Amino acid sequence: MTEPKQRLLSPRLMAFMGTAILANIGAMMVFPLESLYVKELGATVRQVGLFYTIGAIAPLFLQLLGGWLSDSMGRLKAIAIGSVGGALSYIFYILAPSWIWLLPSSILTAMAVAFVAPSYQSFIAEESTEETRGRVFGLTSTMFGVVGVIGPAIGSFLAQNYSFRSLYIIAGGLYTVAAVLRVLMALQSRRSDTDDGHERSAPVSFAASARAVFGLVTAGGLVTWIFISDGVSDVAFSLTNRLMPIYLQDIASLDLIKIGALQSISAIVAMVLMSPAGWLSDKKGERVSLVAGFATIALGWFVFLRGGLYWHFILSRVVVGIGWALIDPAYSSLISKAVPEKFRGMAFGLFSTSLGLISLPAPWIGARLWDAVSPVFPFYVPMVAMLALLPLMWAKFKLPDQQDPGAEPAAKSGAKPGAKAHADPALLPVPATD
Repeated sequence: MTEPKQRLLSPRLMAFMGTAILANIGAMMVFPLESLYVKELGATVRQVGLFYTIGAIAPLFLQLLGGWLSDSMGRLKAIAIGSVGGALSYIFYILAPSWIWLLPSSILTAMAVAFVAPSYQSFIAEESTEETRGRVFGLTSTMFGVVGVIGPAIGSFLAQNYSFRSLYIIAGGLYTVAAVLRVLMALQSRRSDTDDGHERSAPVSFAASARAVFGLVTAGGLVTWIFISDGVSDVAFSLTNRLMPIYLQDIASLDLIKIGALQSISAIVAMVLMSPAGWLSDKKGERVSLVAGFATIALGWFVFLRGGLYWHFILSRVVVGIGWALIDPAYSSLISKAVPEKFRGMAFGLFSTSLGLISLPAPWIGARLWDAVSPVFPFYVPMVAMLALLPLMWAKFKLPDQQDPGAEPAAKSGAKPGAKAHADPALLPVPATD
């Protein structure tokens, strides 16, 4: 008798994704317009850059702790702790009389990201096999993509027709509901010693975990090249991420509805293509998807820089959405195949912390370039960076074909029995998942 086909997504993973979608619809309602809110509360363009530079300091102290807690106490418990901080951050957004008062909210938001993000990718990896890893990440990314479609559209409508404070009240309510559900999931997991339904290795001390993972980052192999390439791209995009809404409003003369629509368009394209991109990653290898994705994003930025009409911006976001669809499942698959389960959270935390140190002054530098050269100049940097990285990624982003004798067995690396474990760890920054 033929065995029933195993579902790609387990019921546990479906429930987990439900809370992630709810929380991040609230987050994406405010994220694309946040710099405009900071500006509305009295900040200049330079002060907007300074605000996000200061706000980037907090994660540097929390990423390692969040990653270690994810490894030692369990994914669901770490997510619950971070979600409580994320819910509290909305209080400051709602009540702040000036942009300075938003700084405490940025610290609490950093706490949420630092605790949730390392656990998010790790939990999904532990609910899949290596043979289906790309498809599972592609399917979950497709599900998650709805937040980028619904969130910006609702957020821009509320901000334009009511007020930013009304926007934050509704977004905060959605996030708080998700936080309560996550706490309940964590409490339920306490009934089992295995937390997320998987046997966990004996906890490793914070210092020992940090030493082990830092050694991997500095070993000179695949992880080192990923660190270098991702550091370059992180700095490049950090120069412009928070300036984009201001550029579209002040220079391109777009209203809030059109700005939110551009974000939704990119998300729709990525959401539709995530699952096929995950299949491509499984069949052709992560390197092919990553190089193709970064080349496509560079093309999207070229369209953005050469055009001045609204349809140019729409076309740019469509092309960028295709690029992110190719990149997202491939990156997640590469990480999960390479990093031993007991160090995954700490690895994500250490890698994000290191990249955060490199890109820390980038928002401030981007704002200075805006004033000193021209508003469009900072937006050339990501395109040039993507093109420069392509040959490096093609040459260095190769997983070993055979398991290293010193690597952990597949059963302990998060793969199911029979799955091939890769030895050389590849550590990548986790998306800012709340």
